[in-house]
Amino acid sequence: MPPPRVVAVSRDETHRFSKVPAESITLVAGLGVLGDAHAGTLVQHRSRVRRDPNQLNLRQVHLIHAELFDDARVLGYELGPGDLGENVLTADLDLLGLPTETLLDLGGPVVRLTGLRNPCVQIDRFRPGLLKVVLARPDGTPTASPRAESASVIRKAGVMAVVERGGEVVPGQPITVTLPEGPGTPLIPV
Repeated sequence: MPPPRVVAVSRDETHRFSKVPAESITLVAGLGVLGDAHAGTLVQHRSRVRRDPNQLNLRQVHLIHAELFDDARVLGYELGPGDLGENVLTADLDLLGLPTETLLDLGGPVVRLTGLRNPCVQIDRFRPGLLKVVLARPDGTPTASPRAESASVIRKAGVMAVVERGGEVVPGQPITVTLPEGPGTPLIPV
């Protein structure tokens, strides 16, 4: 298997579903992606701000594995970088299988995984039926509801992270994984 790498990077200054692909993004420690609507020490996702604007922002950087786009293509959905709102598109890395607190060195900048992205109805608004591509039951069958037996639903819409060390991220950079000490805690939605 080839070494893990950054495939594409994206950001958007406004709160839209998709992000705009870029030649590079700059990560700022403790804040997120410079020039992105979701950057900040406190939560920036609008639905979470409505619930509690004072909670820490555990969703500064959104990462998705490019292999999800391959799965979507098989089911008739053509996706490109930034389409699902991710900041970093990766390849050859099982993001969903990593534990909480894993460090990813993106060629200098480092992010710490905080949890899974919980897919929502916005995905179906973007492309009708796409939610079933990013949600599945343990037996692999698709489901269109993130609430269906929520503990047993497999969420495939990527992972969320906070920035530990800032710097520029560009496509093609290698990704180095540092697992936390001990057995690790599985990622859960944040």
